[in-house]
Amino acid sequence: MTALGFLYPGHSAEDDYHRIEQLLGSDIRLDLVHTEIGEALETGSADRLAAGAAELLLSGPEAVVWASTSGSFLYGWEGAHEQIRALARAAGTPASSTSFAFVHAVRELGVRKVAIGAPYPADVAELFAEFLRAAGIEVTAVHGVGIHAEAGEWGEEELLSLAQEADHADAEALLLPDTALHTASHIETLEKHLTKPVLTANQVSVWEALRLTTRKVNAPSLGTLFTKEPLIQA
Repeated sequence: MTALGFLYPGHSAEDDYHRIEQLLGSDIRLDLVHTEIGEALETGSADRLAAGAAELLLSGPEAVVWASTSGSFLYGWEGAHEQIRALARAAGTPASSTSFAFVHAVRELGVRKVAIGAPYPADVAELFAEFLRAAGIEVTAVHGVGIHAEAGEWGEEELLSLAQEADHADAEALLLPDTALHTASHIETLEKHLTKPVLTANQVSVWEALRLTTRKVNAPSLGTLFTKEPLIQA
């Protein structure tokens, strides 16, 4: 049994993790602890993450992921690294965040150009684009719709609309960076309509935790990311 831990801010699409656990169909357990939501950078503060990690450690995870995209990229490239180093120290395990999960997933797919669609204000969505650019990823388009509070209520129709509006002809993959979105049951549909890989926040968070434990799971219903053979790094 591989136990993976996730710190999830507030309540919105946390049931995606139960759904993903089912879709993985393997000896993998996803344990989730809710953390408090605060103003701006408070949500991902070291104290809040350490408190969540202390609770999560009761389940004995082999890796911990801070399942918040904006709660990590808002700190900037260097600040997000320090945030994860602090979380790893608190958890005593390998650690990462959803923002870094996107970076590693894009690299895993071997793509260089991506488009972004997010229920963030435009300026916040652009900060995520800057984070990706710091990792050497080219962002061809950024679409922020600015209604984060309603995102957790979206179904497949709203997700498909966001994806189609955000997609760009030059993008080799589409990124939907908000863990408040329910996407686990819709990734196959999104990829079918866009005819390209689609990376979503909760999907890449789980993939990142698996990566940290060197587990590879084939799960076609979770999209291209979960079916592609790992790239051999030079």
